[in-house]
Amino acid sequence: MGRFTRKSKDEIGRAPDELFFRGDKKIKNVRLRVIDFDSDQFEEVSISKTKEAIKYKDKESVTWFNIDGLHNAEAMRNIALSFELDHLVLADVMDTHSRPKVHDYDNCVLVSIKMMQMNEETGLISVENLSIIIMKTVLISFQERDGDVFDPVRERIKNAKRRIRKSGVDYLMYALLDIVIDNYIYIISNLGEKIEAIEGKLLENPSKETLDQINLLKKELNFLRKNINPAQEMILALSKLDSEFINESSLVHFKELVGNINQAVESSDSYREILSDQLNIYHTTISSKLNDVMKFLTVFSVIFIPLTFIAGIYGTNFDVVPELKYKYSYFIMWGVMIVIAIGMLIYFKRKKWL
Repeated sequence: MGRFTRKSKDEIGRAPDELFFRGDKKIKNVRLRVIDFDSDQFEEVSISKTKEAIKYKDKESVTWFNIDGLHNAEAMRNIALSFELDHLVLADVMDTHSRPKVHDYDNCVLVSIKMMQMNEETGLISVENLSIIIMKTVLISFQERDGDVFDPVRERIKNAKRRIRKSGVDYLMYALLDIVIDNYIYIISNLGEKIEAIEGKLLENPSKETLDQINLLKKELNFLRKNINPAQEMILALSKLDSEFINESSLVHFKELVGNINQAVESSDSYREILSDQLNIYHTTISSKLNDVMKFLTVFSVIFIPLTFIAGIYGTNFDVVPELKYKYSYFIMWGVMIVIAIGMLIYFKRKKWL
């Protein structure tokens, strides 16, 4: 499937609240992890059944319920029952191709955003849909596969960092979104270093490999921008959201996210312009080199035109050709040809055609 637009035939005509997985299955089994904490205690466990999470539902402590794998409709149905969530909420979660969004429901807030990671070896960017549901004391995060960028948040919780351990689920959601957006900036900075490194090659010795590298970076940057531009709209809407699940004291943190996502978008726009300029420079440099070669060949072609003309006259097969029997005719012809060639070179030099 394409990286920019995805829609399978099976999705067409389905009800919006139907628990149908709209995406690519990326792991075999669904993985469930729970982190429960407050200022005094911390617990981290893996559970095998969603029903085991019910005991955390009414606790006063903050519970982070993380789910890896969205393809199991039965598990999603159990989550909806356990936490009294509308099927429309989980249907949105299972639609991994949807744009980033924020929606305030009666008993929860749903946030959806794209989480991206870069392969350090290939330079290719992978993306997965991240959905976050917050309720009074419970945060549920949904990922398409194992592995994420949230280890720093987990470490802050384990190490009893004061702010995150004393704050609610709204601050935990901010911390997760902040990591996602920081990772955007990190990926853009990596791409930026590669883009800036190309500039020297363009002026010194542009090659087909340089053009291939520009096109690859442009492709990855466009893919990145396709995901972070809608995220900018979502973060702006989230910073203005009036919900009972987001404390007024936490709004300042969500406004910080607006600044960070704006920085990511502006940087991506700048590097996109740089890549376009580099592509123009490449074609201009190649055209200039081709023009120099053509000019060089044209000058020498013009020099040899009169010489060929002279040689052609004296190479004819007529019986009577002036100076043909003269003793020094051959040397005179060479002299005339050399003088003509040198004279034309001097003329071209003065005209700055060489």
